[in-house]
Amino acid sequence: MTAFQARSLQDLQALRKALADRAAREAKLQQERAEAERRARAEQNLFQTTVGPVQALKKGQHDRRWHTPEPPEPLPVQHWLDEERVLRESISDEFDVSTLLDVDDQLSYRRPGIGRDVTHKLRAGHWSIQRQLDLHGLRIDEAREALGNFIRLAHRTGLRCVRVVHGKGLGSPGKTPVLKGRVQRWLVQKKEVLAFVQARPADGGAGALVVLLQPGRRRVGGG
Repeated sequence: MTAFQARSLQDLQALRKALADRAAREAKLQQERAEAERRARAEQNLFQTTVGPVQALKKGQHDRRWHTPEPPEPLPVQHWLDEERVLRESISDEFDVSTLLDVDDQLSYRRPGIGRDVTHKLRAGHWSIQRQLDLHGLRIDEAREALGNFIRLAHRTGLRCVRVVHGKGLGSPGKTPVLKGRVQRWLVQKKEVLAFVQARPADGGAGALVVLLQPGRRRVGGG
């Protein structure tokens, strides 16, 4: 399966622009329909004013009727607003994650009520990785928003196991990972996340996390 990569906020900005363009097109279409209906009524009134009283049609002839155009479907404005709100979702950097992590050499996490066997299975590759997000090169604000959006979309499409690559910090000042601790902090605040562990060496090792998500909506078509 081809891995989905989210490298920056360009995808989010493109979605916002698409929503705005769609709203503008729908608004223009509504305006055109309303204008057409107004012209039809004006033409009807003009005819009646110009011609004056008219004789009824003879028996057996069909009456002419003016058909009112069907009203356009309402714009899903609230749905778009909800989508925009989710895209702006804020995840706190002040959240204290230390008390929630299992104290082991890899600082794994499991939501309260989730047994240790889940993190053991996750670390052993019991669930195959279905998608990944690579945060290399992103600023902190960009990484936070990209992660929130990625987890939300992965859960909505029915994915269970994903990988988040935060890097090992080899190119950072002091050779310390900038995003590793922040990614852990952000993930524990996501209700969709059941558990995460440090990736196996073949899957990125200390530079990545393997995340188990809540069961979500089944994907259409599977695969």
